[in-house]
Amino acid sequence: MFWKRKRIGLALGGGGARGLAHIGVLKVLENERVPLDLIVGTSIGALVGGAYASGTNPYELQQKVESYLNSNEFRSSAIKAFEKAHTKGELGLAHKIQTYLKNYFYLIQAMFKPGILPIEDFEATINYFIPDIPIEETRIPFRAVATDLMSGEEIVFSRGSLRQAVMASCAVPGAIAPLRDGEKLLSDGGIICLVPSSVARREGAEIVISVALAPSMKPEVLQNVVDVYYRVSEIMGQRLKNYELKNADVVILPEVGDLHWSNFSEAMNLVEEGEKAAKEKIDEIRAYLPGIKNWFRRKTYQK
Repeated sequence: MFWKRKRIGLALGGGGARGLAHIGVLKVLENERVPLDLIVGTSIGALVGGAYASGTNPYELQQKVESYLNSNEFRSSAIKAFEKAHTKGELGLAHKIQTYLKNYFYLIQAMFKPGILPIEDFEATINYFIPDIPIEETRIPFRAVATDLMSGEEIVFSRGSLRQAVMASCAVPGAIAPLRDGEKLLSDGGIICLVPSSVARREGAEIVISVALAPSMKPEVLQNVVDVYYRVSEIMGQRLKNYELKNADVVILPEVGDLHWSNFSEAMNLVEEGEKAAKEKIDEIRAYLPGIKNWFRRKTYQK
């Protein structure tokens, strides 16, 4: 009797720097030969998922991230300034003054522009990781999720430019100006769909593996408007995450602590946390796929 296996979809959630844990998850799934029939990504999940779906293996992707984070372009960027402002270590007086002035400058910019980061820098970053191909030509079928700020609707990209789809999905409100697409004004998919489990299900996945990256909700002192806004975003994100995970069969939760979205310096630790969390779920994934044990023979990937 011919046995047809169920279609497996991987839903990669948003979370800024925390999304680098997705690379570790992909390492484990690839080493364990878990067959993926669909990848859906929101925000940085779209960036990592789009790169992987188009043929960049997890080890190459990790190397590209390391090179990018060590580049002069990143070290002088607004994101790096945000990271310094939210560091948990003690800063010297000169460093504190410098960080304050940089962030004050960006805050003033935000009062007159729809986004703090230059769109050219953002586009260059996307182009560094994502090839210039149509979504229809990815090695693994791929979907990117964005939000239309005009209608409030969820937008799922299944065709057209892969780079443009990932850019729209990653356009973090406030940091990146929304992208105009006809009458649509596209922004971060995480606004409406933090973990795209439901999209993976609608797009035909019979088994959905979801990766969620929400930080732990720890009580903290709310000293200013930015602190309050960030806390509100955390609460909303937690609610959205819980709703979306009801559509998942297997949920992978890398331990990201209370890491700020801009803290890319923790990249390698985050990759390790993704690996650890995925390994803990391999037996659960196997239970959903009893008929394809050969897919799970251990594989050592050649770097």
